[in-house]
Amino acid sequence: MSSWPGKYVIGLTGNIATGKTVVRRMLEHLGAYGIDADALAHRAIARDAPGYKPVVDTFGRWILGPDLQIDRSRLGTIVFSNPEALTLLEGIVHPLVRQAIDVIVKRSTQPVAVIEAIKLLETDLHKSCDSLWVTFAPQMVQMARLMDNRKMPESEARQRLTVQPPQEQKINQANVVIRNGGSFEETWRQVTAAWQRLPPIAETAPVPPKTTSRGEWTIERGKPRHSEEIAALITRLGVNGKVVSKNDVMAAFGEKAFMLLQRNNQLVGVIGWQVENLVARTTDVYLEANIQVEEALPVLIAEMEHASKDLQSEASLMFVSPKLARLDGMWKELGYEQRTPQSLNVQAWQEAAVESMPQGSVLHFKQLRQDRILRPI
Repeated sequence: MSSWPGKYVIGLTGNIATGKTVVRRMLEHLGAYGIDADALAHRAIARDAPGYKPVVDTFGRWILGPDLQIDRSRLGTIVFSNPEALTLLEGIVHPLVRQAIDVIVKRSTQPVAVIEAIKLLETDLHKSCDSLWVTFAPQMVQMARLMDNRKMPESEARQRLTVQPPQEQKINQANVVIRNGGSFEETWRQVTAAWQRLPPIAETAPVPPKTTSRGEWTIERGKPRHSEEIAALITRLGVNGKVVSKNDVMAAFGEKAFMLLQRNNQLVGVIGWQVENLVARTTDVYLEANIQVEEALPVLIAEMEHASKDLQSEASLMFVSPKLARLDGMWKELGYEQRTPQSLNVQAWQEAAVESMPQGSVLHFKQLRQDRILRPI
């Protein structure tokens, strides 16, 4: 039984580039509340967080960037080549992450939570989980992902794999093993099969999609079974000459959620967004040319915000085209301000904007709640 009464908690781990985040996203599509412990670790050493001073005192001001924030690449250079340094860092950060997880799980409304953590089994956190899930991928797949997705040089990718324990050590402790070296559909089948075997408490989890009606509009949370329909809409709109396949959209479900807008049972709009580290980020907006944007887009945004607040989001970042950005009256009515990433006053929000902002897009920002969830740490 987990440390959180009334909750069923899945601990999700696996070595680097084995697809942990993809599996967490899939569990979120099925109704679980997802937590990225590694993102919380980054947040715990931000300049306004309690881990900042101990880390700077331990490793020196050399690790600071021009903005006096901790430069994680400099810090990584130290700790990933020195096991003793890594142990010192973890001794500072892990207790703070555990405290943050405790706050978030207690405040979540979903009965099932999934905690993604690469060091889950190396800490006491796994003892608080009801079930341990481990992702596995062949080493060649790991190498390809690190080099292609994270743009690591081969030497650095190989070093990252070398310093990690053999995957079999984690597999031997797992209740569920997800073999994530193939297609999205193969992984999705494994995850849904394991989800269906969860105990009765999981049956009370809210299972997206739920359909909402707002006047002439119907809004529905997208699922992988909608992939072909979403791909057809994006291709039909011809944004930047994009030709999108069903498989492209299926793969995108490993990164984000989709909200579908229908009128007269026809799909006329889609937004793609994700909630990561308590920040909602909308990166895709597709609307049919024959609908009134000022009527349709607010309906989608309202439903996205509702879903994001349910996931305890502190802020909403909307990345839109310059054409949509010019609808000043609509954005003002919705409570959004046009901003730059650097103007956001919380580091976690700044980082979310920088890492998520598509090229050529314009950022609109709205704070969704005044009581920041992680202020207790």
